[in-house]
Amino acid sequence: MFVDRQQELAFLNSLLERRRPGPAQMALLYGRRRVGKTALLRHWSAQAGIPAAYWSAEKEPAALQRRKLYATLLGMPVHRAPIFESWADVWNATAELIGMQRRILILDELPYAAEADPAMLSALQHAWDHHFQASNLILVLCGSQVHTMEMLLSRQSPLFGRMTGQWRLQPLSFASLRQFLPNWSAEERVAGYAMVGGVPAYLEWLDPERSLTQNIREVMLAPGSMFVAEPAFLLYDEVRDPNVYLAVIKAIGQGAHTLNDISNASLIDKAHLSAYLARLQELYLIERRLPATIPISGLNKSRLGRYHLSDPYFRFYFRFLAPFHDTLTFDPERVLAQVKEGLRAFVGQTAFEEIAREWVMRQGRAGQFPFEPETVGSHWNAAAQVDVVAIHWREKQILLGECKWGQDGIDRQIAGELIEQKTPKVLAALPDGGEGWKVHYALFARGEITTAARAEMQKLGGMVVDLERLDRDL
Repeated sequence: MFVDRQQELAFLNSLLERRRPGPAQMALLYGRRRVGKTALLRHWSAQAGIPAAYWSAEKEPAALQRRKLYATLLGMPVHRAPIFESWADVWNATAELIGMQRRILILDELPYAAEADPAMLSALQHAWDHHFQASNLILVLCGSQVHTMEMLLSRQSPLFGRMTGQWRLQPLSFASLRQFLPNWSAEERVAGYAMVGGVPAYLEWLDPERSLTQNIREVMLAPGSMFVAEPAFLLYDEVRDPNVYLAVIKAIGQGAHTLNDISNASLIDKAHLSAYLARLQELYLIERRLPATIPISGLNKSRLGRYHLSDPYFRFYFRFLAPFHDTLTFDPERVLAQVKEGLRAFVGQTAFEEIAREWVMRQGRAGQFPFEPETVGSHWNAAAQVDVVAIHWREKQILLGECKWGQDGIDRQIAGELIEQKTPKVLAALPDGGEGWKVHYALFARGEITTAARAEMQKLGGMVVDLERLDRDL
């Protein structure tokens, strides 16, 4: 199923229209595994209106890779294609074959080819400079090893300065879940988003004809399920010592968020832990979050940073499945009971808060707020914690919002606590002590928002946003 990706298609289509620096274009498209890179590129090239060739490198000898690539270009069986001694020979033959034709060439999983023969990239750079740059070729380089692909843009890369476009493909938004899971309620879709995020492959693994609970029991926890094998598979493809990285990720997934706590939980000395955390950040598997109330000038000096798993499925897996990994195959009901018991709190602390922040950002950009946020996040310190915070620093405007995923909803007490108790503490944490700041409020709830709570918000011009509105607006 191909869903959304309008911005990405517009970017790729722009490559067909550009005439600067020349008709030839070399673009980089990369992103984590399962995010839909191949589907996007195949969909785009099929409707581009010009000849296109798609080749994906595999973990195999370089000579076989070269032969398969040229067989793809010729549209013939591999055993009939010529054998090339070097990548330089392949690119020379490719340049002669293509000539001045306007066509697309997609090279997928490029890191595998560079691994098999490090001279591959230098040969491609030479071919680009001497042949392709003066042609009409649209060359798209693609790969899933995120850090390796980003290094192609660095000064150390042979291809430095040759790229005419780049795009890191992100998971789909919450809104896209409607098309994958049309029979699910808004509550189920929010819970599904908390569990697997917007990764297209994970969404396609789920069964839209089954309920959320049935999918957990019969799909995610099924013997041999790809969901169970996925985290280790992703790590083994990215790092050389996956067991150490797994220990760090497990610690974070089970509630350790500070350097001290992660070190204690993983038994990795802090002197070495920072390097592992930095590597996981490079791979976009974890992120270091800071309170939204810290100005840009103070971000590097703050000690309030907390490490969190970036990927929703990693969060779900390491919170609920990893602790019971050895019993998954013969006692899935026990694991299901643990999921049922903790899922509500998990969804409220992850997806529901993130969806609320996304709503705030979008409303601000659409001009539906008193200000357009420069920063959207949350606030925490020893004095107070607020789920949703949006700030415009120059205008001294701040939005404070609370999220409640419980069935009890929001009453006057929760609204009053936000306004009367938390607000002074948040303002005190601002660089100037909150002097002269204009405060706005919002309440986000799955359940009922009482009349008294609504009245309290209305009195201050605050917003009341229920799940139905979030789902509709997003």
